[in-house]
Amino acid sequence: MAEQDIYEDHMDKKTVPGITPHERTIGANGETGEPAERKKGYFFSEMLESIAIAIILAVIIRVFLFQPFFIPSGSMEPTLTEGDRIIVSKMNYRLSEPQRADVIVFKYPVDPRKDFIKRVIGLPGETLLIRDSKIFIDGKLIEQPFLPPGLKYGDFGPVSIPEGEYFVMGDNRNNSDDSRGWGTLPRENIIGEAVLIYWPVNRSGLLH
Repeated sequence: MAEQDIYEDHMDKKTVPGITPHERTIGANGETGEPAERKKGYFFSEMLESIAIAIILAVIIRVFLFQPFFIPSGSMEPTLTEGDRIIVSKMNYRLSEPQRADVIVFKYPVDPRKDFIKRVIGLPGETLLIRDSKIFIDGKLIEQPFLPPGLKYGDFGPVSIPEGEYFVMGDNRNNSDDSRGWGTLPRENIIGEAVLIYWPVNRSGLLH
């Protein structure tokens, strides 16, 4: 925030040291104002300060709070479709752990330069089994209301999920490169939780 200019009340504004008469500007009330050059300098200084603050805030938000992502494939259909733009919250997992059914963005373990998006299915310490297009966790059937009715996909497991790791899958079960292929996801690879579709407008809304 720019400081407010302070002037001495007893100073004769028409005889400010260092300012010659042709440099002064006269206000409508007859008082001497600041030189035009100095006003211009203040304007550019404040503009640069505002830009710097905006950039710093944008970096803080992107690094610590929220980040936009673009969906380039259909591995999460029908929840997310190719071309969707989403907001990922980096705050959600700072004080809590990912939960089953959360949609998360993470660094791909095979190539951490790439970001992937999948849904959390299995939690640390659990045993997962897929039979007849149904998922069993520690022997109990889990509900998957986010999948299209009647979706068929292959058997898998059983597999034990190590502590500190997660089993993730795409909602498009037959077209997804996920934990069935490359293994469980380390906790430290998780960037954040996908919370909102913001584009296109006709698909905008909270993610579940």
